[in-house]
Amino acid sequence: MKRRGCTIVFNGEIYNHISLRKELLGDEIFRGTSDTETLLALYLRYGEAMFSRLDGMFAFAVVDERDNTLFLATDRAGKKPLFLYRKGRELFFASELKVIAENCDVSIDEASISAYLRTGFFYGRSTPYREVERLEAGSWLRVDLSTLEREEGHHFRLEELYRDSPETTDAREAIELLDAKLRESVRRRLLSSDREVGAFLSGGIDSSLAVAMASEHTDRLKTFTVAFEGSYDESGLAELTARRYGTEHRTLRIEMNLREDVERILAGYGMPFSDSSAIPSWYVSQAAAEHVTVVLNGDGADELFAGYRRYVPLAGRWIERIRPFAPLQKLLPNPGRKQSIYNYLYRLLGMAGKEGLDFYLSATTDIFEEIYRFGSNPILEEMDRRIRRCRLEGLSRMLCLDFEILLFSDLLVKMDIATMAHSLEARSPFLGKEMLELAPKLPDRFKIRGTTTKWILRRLAERYLPEALITQPKRGFEVPLVKWVDGVLRELIADALAPGCYSETYLDRAFIEKLREGRGAFPVEKRAKMLWSLYALEVWRRAS
Repeated sequence: MKRRGCTIVFNGEIYNHISLRKELLGDEIFRGTSDTETLLALYLRYGEAMFSRLDGMFAFAVVDERDNTLFLATDRAGKKPLFLYRKGRELFFASELKVIAENCDVSIDEASISAYLRTGFFYGRSTPYREVERLEAGSWLRVDLSTLEREEGHHFRLEELYRDSPETTDAREAIELLDAKLRESVRRRLLSSDREVGAFLSGGIDSSLAVAMASEHTDRLKTFTVAFEGSYDESGLAELTARRYGTEHRTLRIEMNLREDVERILAGYGMPFSDSSAIPSWYVSQAAAEHVTVVLNGDGADELFAGYRRYVPLAGRWIERIRPFAPLQKLLPNPGRKQSIYNYLYRLLGMAGKEGLDFYLSATTDIFEEIYRFGSNPILEEMDRRIRRCRLEGLSRMLCLDFEILLFSDLLVKMDIATMAHSLEARSPFLGKEMLELAPKLPDRFKIRGTTTKWILRRLAERYLPEALITQPKRGFEVPLVKWVDGVLRELIADALAPGCYSETYLDRAFIEKLREGRGAFPVEKRAKMLWSLYALEVWRRAS
């Protein structure tokens, strides 16, 4: 779309664009009804000051002929990706990395690959290619097309909001604020679409709250719960919410043809991608796309309101108390089962003896930690500096880092690729403008109470949801990764990691052999994660 010397290319949705149009009326004559036209009009009026008004997910580029510049920007959470290629005087941008790789002269950045293997994701701006960067969440970049000089900045930083004064210290008032802002966020994502909107509905409170609030605006909301053969089945809990709100509910019972599909799914990311829950996410999106083209989900709730068990010891300052006992971990046997109290305590002891990047990775992805030592590189050093530079403490510190690092680099990438592969659009009410402005300004005690995660969301849920859901612990897609790597994928992984494989660029051959054959004294879950990470690397290398 072009207007007054500016051409815009836009990927995403602006949920409040109708109200923004009213603000612009008088100066603008709109030819159509699209949010793309609204976005360009905002750019023409406000320039870089436009972002505080936007509630949406977006990646866009404006070629501005008035000053011969290219202006690029991403939404607050980085929900919609934006990649920029530069080599010599060539510039190329796209929302999918593989589009750039297929059309540009790229070379592999081995430091990025090594950092990926250790962390499990591509941190910040890094990608597998030297010539390609990803714009960070909540950022903008202006390139002078005559000189290729660049100016850049952030229009949103979550840490700044965590440092603000609390929105309220009264729990009842906080619940009322949360109720009003989440309802408005759901309403916008439901009513701004010209297509029917459905919703993913698990047995957890995040998606269930979104469904309850969406049901205020539609009589027969289509909701979807998935059940995978051999994994935990939440369909019974989801049906409690579906019945309460009279949704048009479907339980999608999915049988994965993993051996046939796995490499096609992994190759679709255009980069090595080590999060194994990408597999069920892909199948879920495929199944839901047969019924709707837009769905609500609960993404972001855990990172904003403390939904993971690993947040509990940070809120309770357990780490400081057990730090003197951290050396005992080396004397203990490896944990066998991931979902066990022993494994939880074992990891806590490991975390207690670490700081910076070492601490963060032990608390989150925990793939090669304490098993294999990678050499340092500029990307890992940059990540370590960012973690140490965070001026927050305790729970707030980890929530902020998870939003900035893990949500951006892993979880949102996973869902964007899985849904877009099936022309399905996922909308996330918890990542709405007002939600992102409220959550950081709520005290930590409203998020974790004792060992109760997402305390304030659970209190809000008492107004909307069956009691059985409110007390349920957090469950993601519990991928049976050990069963996969030692079962249906065993031969594929063994062949991919045979002598001469690409992974030998980064790890010793002897170590890879121990992993393949299961000869090392590895915790079973960690061995599975290491094998999966290397397998994803091999699949990407063959496809690239």
